[in-house]
Amino acid sequence: MTTALHETAVLETSGLTVAYPGHRAVLRDVDLEVAPGERVLLLGPSGSGKSTLLRVLAGVVPQLVDADVAGRVLVGGRDTTATSPADLARDVGTLGQDPADQLCLPTVADEVAFPLENRAWPVAAIDAAVDRALARVGAAHLRHRRTADLSGGEGQRVALAATLVADPRLLLLDEPTALLDPAAARAVGRLLHVDGAAQVLVEHRLDEVVDLPPRTLVLGADGRLVVDGPTREVLHDEAAHLATLGVRLPGASLEPPPARAVPAGAPALSARGLAVRRGGREVLRGVDLDVRPGRVTAVVGLNGSGKSTLLLALAGLLPHAGTVTGGSVGVVFQRPEQQFLTRRVHDEVAWGPRRAGRRAGRRGVRRPGPGRRGAGGAGAGVRDPDAVAADALAAVHLAHLADRDPFRLSGGQQRRLSVAAAAVCGHDVLLADEPTFGQDARTGGATAALLRSLADEGRGLVVVTHDLALVAAVADEVVVLRDGRVLAHAPTHALLGPDADPRVMVAAGLVEGTRLRAAGHRVPA
Repeated sequence: MTTALHETAVLETSGLTVAYPGHRAVLRDVDLEVAPGERVLLLGPSGSGKSTLLRVLAGVVPQLVDADVAGRVLVGGRDTTATSPADLARDVGTLGQDPADQLCLPTVADEVAFPLENRAWPVAAIDAAVDRALARVGAAHLRHRRTADLSGGEGQRVALAATLVADPRLLLLDEPTALLDPAAARAVGRLLHVDGAAQVLVEHRLDEVVDLPPRTLVLGADGRLVVDGPTREVLHDEAAHLATLGVRLPGASLEPPPARAVPAGAPALSARGLAVRRGGREVLRGVDLDVRPGRVTAVVGLNGSGKSTLLLALAGLLPHAGTVTGGSVGVVFQRPEQQFLTRRVHDEVAWGPRRAGRRAGRRGVRRPGPGRRGAGGAGAGVRDPDAVAADALAAVHLAHLADRDPFRLSGGQQRRLSVAAAAVCGHDVLLADEPTFGQDARTGGATAALLRSLADEGRGLVVVTHDLALVAAVADEVVVLRDGRVLAHAPTHALLGPDADPRVMVAAGLVEGTRLRAAGHRVPA
């Protein structure tokens, strides 16, 4: 039975409380109404329940992911806890936090066509709609590509096209710009206003969404709805409160730290003439790079420019031409769950030190342990693996989740766990792919501090990122890739500092004639 209220609201929750098995509630007593065509921005710190709320609205929780759900949740007047996600999907378009989780067909064209085939559209109409959806998200050139060969950012565009293609009444968008380069994020940000569709948008990169939704909701760290109001008023009047919660506010400037001297001595890792072919295409060619102890090298570029491929080749995980020589290498993959080995957060971080301890007992080699800052460094003596893990978890604000299952964490929490687990292994070089993906201001800052501390303790770091704030905060030098080649390689201040010539970054498509300041940001009245 539905009331008049339900007939005028595309979605409604009342007293919504969600708890995953064996854990405290993620969402608590959430009351929410969204009218047809209304656009809503959902903010909150990492782990506050934003993604869980979208999953409940889509029917994924509790029907596909087990959870205890109390209260009422209606979408289009239908109870999402009792309506199959397939039925809800006829009116609801959902873009998950990780596009790889929803790309299931072999080619891009097949992927975008799939929602229309499920609705029995005529073939001719499907082809035209696929072309329109791909063009809309700037992915027309990917139509004939295999989904398995897409970069993370390319996959995010394709997943967004598949979400938009059937013109759903309600859009649930979980960080749609997270894996996009800055230029692509701004372009996609302009497309998120879909006429006629209601929308709930979760986003950390507010500077990239040019046309922010008129209404903003904020979830607190305990999963309660703490703010609900007009976006302009929330971002202005609640700025101090949002900063306390760790929400990234738009308009922050980027100021690289002073230049550091290049250490003398041999590189920790050296690549010469590196070239890689993937999916029948040359995606990296002629790359020379020295990774030096005590230095952070940031790799930036457009989606598909070869950044992740470079990282995997440096790690020896892809066949390549050219040479890579140097010391031991640790990797933080773009998808954190790909490297989890245990079912307990504490054990995940302790696994590396425990394994090293067993080797030490057999072979008499030194066991890695945390360095001066408690994050795990190359210069420390032997320490108990459990103490190492506890220090590392505290450094990335995960100590309170030590007993949780890594696969039950939020996307942002999983990312911090993967960084912490790699950091304590004592490798000469750490290669990190998008280490601040899904982070709020507080947790992103903690991750940046951890990475910088590893370099200060003598590691060499290579960080692939679209987060220019991270680059400015931690990087000593920047490699700019374009079409698989090095467009520029220079100290950070030379490319991103206040006196830098912006032409290189503009040529790379990373900024629109700016000097790394949030600009042109239109907040609705």
